[in-house]
Formats: sequence, structure tokens, C-alpha cells
Amino acid sequence: MSTHQETTLQAFDDNAAQTAFAAHPDWTLNLEKGCARRLFQFEDFAQAFGFMAQMAVVSEAMNHHPEWFNVYNRVDITLTTHDAGGLSPRDKDWAERADKVYAAICTGA
Repeated sequence: MSTHQETTLQAFDDNAAQTAFAAHPDWTLNLEKGCARRLFQFEDFAQAFGFMAQMAVVSEAMNHHPEWFNVYNRVDITLTTHDAGGLSPRDKDWAERADKVYAAICTGA
């Protein structure tokens, strides 16, 4: 049984989305579709899979699950908040966590 409490999220307007993702320049915003996308590249499949495993735990804790695809050493992620009809603070928070996990993997921290 989940203890996560659902709250109604509102989608960012275009300016708010750009401001929210300004600190995450590796994410490409598609404001028309209300999503953000980033391609993460790793040394090998094991490193890519390890990133996905760490972010799966984050996704469950946040109750926010991205669309992602993995081919060998690449993980292509698209974020949107379906319930809000576009990008929301939840997407920005998830992107921030993903960027931190990726940086830690790449630096060996």
C-alpha cells in the first residue's frame, strides 16, 4: 500500500517551464508537446542500466515515471506530467535528480 499522497499539479506555462529548466541545459524542451527530453550516454550497458535502476527507485518514491528507452550505453528520457497536461514541478524535480545521479556516475562519486 502506497503512502504517497496525491496532489493536483498544474502544468507550467511556457515561461515557467523555461525558467524551471534553465538550470538543466541538457534537457530539450518541446513546449508545444509539453515535454522535456534528454539523451544520457554512458561507458557501457551496465552503467546505463545502473542509472536506470537508481532512477527507478527515485521514480517510485516520487510516483512519477518517465518514458525512457535504452539501447546499449544510451538512455533516452522524455518527461511530462500527464495528469497536468504538460511539464510540471514534478518533471523539473525528476530532471534535477537524474542530472545528479548521472554526474555521480560519470565522476565515479
